[in-house]
Amino acid sequence: MTRGRLRVLLGAAPGVGKTYTMLEEGRRLLAEGKDVVIGIVETHGRAATATMTDGLPAIPRMNVGHRGVELEEMDLAALLTRAPSVALVDELAHTNAPGSRNEKRWEDVEELLAAGIDVISTLNIQHIESLNDVVEQITGVPQRETVPDNVLRSADQIEVIDLAPQALRDRLSGGFVYPAERIDAALSNYFRLGNLTALRELALIWLADEVDQALKGYRAEHGIDSTWEARERVVVALTGGAEGETLLRRGSRIAARSAGGELMAVHITSQDGLRAANPVVLTEQRALVEKLNGTYHQVVGEDIPTALVEFARSVNATQLVLGASRRGRFTAAFTGPGIGATVVRESGDIDVHMVNHSAAGRRFALPPLTGALTRKRRVLGFLVALLGGPLLTFFLSFFRSPESITTDVLSYQLLVVIVALVGGIWPALFAAVLSGLTLDFLFVEPLYTIHIHEPHHLLALVLYVIIASMVSFIVDRAARYTRAARRSAAESELIQTIAGSVLRGENAIQALIDRTREAFHLAGVRLMRGDEVIARAGEPLADNRHTDSRIGDHAVLELHGGDVAASERRLLAVMTAQLAAALEHQRLERTAKEIEPIAASDRVRGALLSALSHDLRRPLAAAAAAVGGLRAAGPDLDRRDKQELLDTADESLTALATLVTDLLDVSRLQTGVLAIADIPTDPAEVIAPALDELQLGPTDVTLALHHGDAVAQADPVLLQRVVVNLLTNAHRYSPPDVPVHVSTSTFGDHLEIRIIDRGPGVPAEKRDDIFVPFQRLGDTDNSSGLGLGLALSRGFVEAMHGTLTPEDTPGGGLTMVIALPATMPAPGTSEETE
Repeated sequence: MTRGRLRVLLGAAPGVGKTYTMLEEGRRLLAEGKDVVIGIVETHGRAATATMTDGLPAIPRMNVGHRGVELEEMDLAALLTRAPSVALVDELAHTNAPGSRNEKRWEDVEELLAAGIDVISTLNIQHIESLNDVVEQITGVPQRETVPDNVLRSADQIEVIDLAPQALRDRLSGGFVYPAERIDAALSNYFRLGNLTALRELALIWLADEVDQALKGYRAEHGIDSTWEARERVVVALTGGAEGETLLRRGSRIAARSAGGELMAVHITSQDGLRAANPVVLTEQRALVEKLNGTYHQVVGEDIPTALVEFARSVNATQLVLGASRRGRFTAAFTGPGIGATVVRESGDIDVHMVNHSAAGRRFALPPLTGALTRKRRVLGFLVALLGGPLLTFFLSFFRSPESITTDVLSYQLLVVIVALVGGIWPALFAAVLSGLTLDFLFVEPLYTIHIHEPHHLLALVLYVIIASMVSFIVDRAARYTRAARRSAAESELIQTIAGSVLRGENAIQALIDRTREAFHLAGVRLMRGDEVIARAGEPLADNRHTDSRIGDHAVLELHGGDVAASERRLLAVMTAQLAAALEHQRLERTAKEIEPIAASDRVRGALLSALSHDLRRPLAAAAAAVGGLRAAGPDLDRRDKQELLDTADESLTALATLVTDLLDVSRLQTGVLAIADIPTDPAEVIAPALDELQLGPTDVTLALHHGDAVAQADPVLLQRVVVNLLTNAHRYSPPDVPVHVSTSTFGDHLEIRIIDRGPGVPAEKRDDIFVPFQRLGDTDNSSGLGLGLALSRGFVEAMHGTLTPEDTPGGGLTMVIALPATMPAPGTSEETE
């Protein structure tokens, strides 16, 4: 039996139109004469989706009992018996009710496919197994229903149902996705614009990668090695030289010329790790690649052109960008075609760009005569020449004959090569001249004279010197590479150890001091600031101090127990630079900590003085005037006027008491001494007293409490003060005939209280300002308090380990969201996401 085909409609989020598109496709196939049946469709109460099911045959759902509840599931057995050509199966990641034939709906789909039935299904990006944790990080909502990646990748067709994030939010606001009471919570939580943008990008990237994998699989299956230019992929070859920045920018421009172009940088390292490359330059170029939205790769290969072309083919590259050769004409004439010419020859259908740069074609320069060999090896080379020459002469003298001259020459040539391998160029030149003179004196007619009669004898001596120089150069270069490799490996290991120490939480300065002592094999290291010891390692003693290095203007690094070699000064300079940076960072942190409370105190002090001079003066003056009037009038004041003065004094003193209480609360919050009773609190038991306190009725406030049995971990008294403050503001700024809306819901492990008004709202750039104490966002009405209400509300909520955030109300206005830790009655998904 031929296996059925699976088509999956993939969406970035609920509401993008996956189910609608599935039904639309089903109606089209039905009109073409295909046998199409609805296996199961979840409309979620959406009228447009329900309308699309009209006219499509459907398999009745199966009822499954579980713990006294009847659950509806797809009737797989009936669908297999019906055996349509195409089955429409919604929500591929759905978990079936206990007692069903399969645990997961995708397992039901596997049976349908095995039976030869084509299936069209739907899935959201958050239900893909490999992306589940990424989506949770973006949205904060865990998803317990997932589909294995291999199941999805086995689909014959995957199609993204794309909808712009703002268009989806508009659909949500219009009531096309969720009921009205859930719209505000959904817009402010899962359906935030940033969330939707990230999920959309994730879906498109996943599909693009899947297309790439499918393309690679097809090419491998059909043995296709040539490049398919589905999109531009530009590979830039980096050598570790300064020209890399020029090459990267040129490659980036080439990739940008085509939509969806991709930039990749690659550096080929030799298997022995000795090929010269500046690690600092490579690090800077890697950072530039990331800024240009490219990717960096490092490949090990002995033959650079071959490794580069193989990498380009493996990533299906269409363009290769190389720097023009640094070799001059003289070098190129003797060493043959360079890397660029070889890559051009082997690249086949990959376009190669040779980019000129300032280092291209530089002149040939002789290597310096001062090599990398140690003095000990040079002395040993002279000793081999001085001892080996006489010994070889003594040995060859026993076999001297006119026919042995060739053997004699080769023997002395071997001696010169051995001396070159041991001691480098100067001992080799010495051995070459000495052996040439010895040959001429003892083995070339006329004997016992140093006189060159034939030109070829002079040429032989010159060849001796040339061979000695070339062998010495190779030995010196190998020694230089070996030393550089060992040095680089040691420095890299040291820096890696320091970085690891800091990442593991160790003090950066102490870690640097410890590693400095270990790197230079010192008895002790001490970092001093005057007479103060900042950090120390080992046993620093005054009588064995050899080196002092200044760190900045005030610190000194003391090295005890040995002198630092000249070759290690560069590494010591790196260590001292890192110490200087760490000390400066420590100083800045200390200064910032010292200044922050002073600055905050100054701000509060200035605002407090301003508040005392304005806001407190009014009720105090009113109360004093009322009491003064009562005292002046005495018994002559009639009862009505007396009552009016008493009411004025009472109102003013009550307002004054409220202001003083707010000031005391601000002081407690700033000093961290506010007492918090962290107990399970039902939001309904807080909202109702707040409404009574403000004397707000059904015409002023509408309620939508959807938190179920969940309770918040909070202080009920402080939470009530927060709700009162927010309701006061919302009622004050709402239009006269429009009530304030109060709703509750759960999101993740938090319980949210939303207070929604339809007032003018607050611009996004000024939302942080409304929580600053002693201001009212430009409000000049001094009768409304000190401007502490929102500052206190946020402080109270944060003291209860929650958050208070302002958001836009869809259609205009401001929504204040109180999010508090929740105690859930049982684990479950708090937000429907299908």
